[in-house]
Amino acid sequence: MFKVGDEMQYIPLCRLQPSQFYISEEKLNRIDAWFHDKDLSNFEPVPVKLVDGKLMLTDGHTRCVAALQHGLTSVPFVWETDDLDWEMYDACVRACKARGVYSIRDLARRIISAEAYDAQWNAWCDELHEDIMKNRTAVNPPEGSKQIDESNGGEIAFSKQTL
Repeated sequence: MFKVGDEMQYIPLCRLQPSQFYISEEKLNRIDAWFHDKDLSNFEPVPVKLVDGKLMLTDGHTRCVAALQHGLTSVPFVWETDDLDWEMYDACVRACKARGVYSIRDLARRIISAEAYDAQWNAWCDELHEDIMKNRTAVNPPEGSKQIDESNGGEIAFSKQTL
């Protein structure tokens, strides 16, 4: 991540594809309490990943909305280097696009209460994560689970660990 002494790089807000489709009003108010558009020393650079030729925001959505509301057109950023669940992020971006969220400006029109954020965004993420994990388990069952063996006429086969 960003280290003191490094030169900050900036990215235009209009180039960022959000990966979430709601902003918590409470969190935005907390950021507004410390945000100063003339002094970004407290602004942690937002992580960005290049995916399919588009710059995807992986975190810092609320900071970007705050920056936009304070009249900024660009923010400090760093390239995302963490090995995140890219399948989950892909599903999130598709959900954003399905809801008309293609930019920080679009996201700034989707500010909701903390309670609604928890019920609508956090619950949606939890459900998505659960679905993705179920699909991964179905495709790659854990060792020792029963599986259909097509080579013996479709009989159920068990691994040696199960027996």
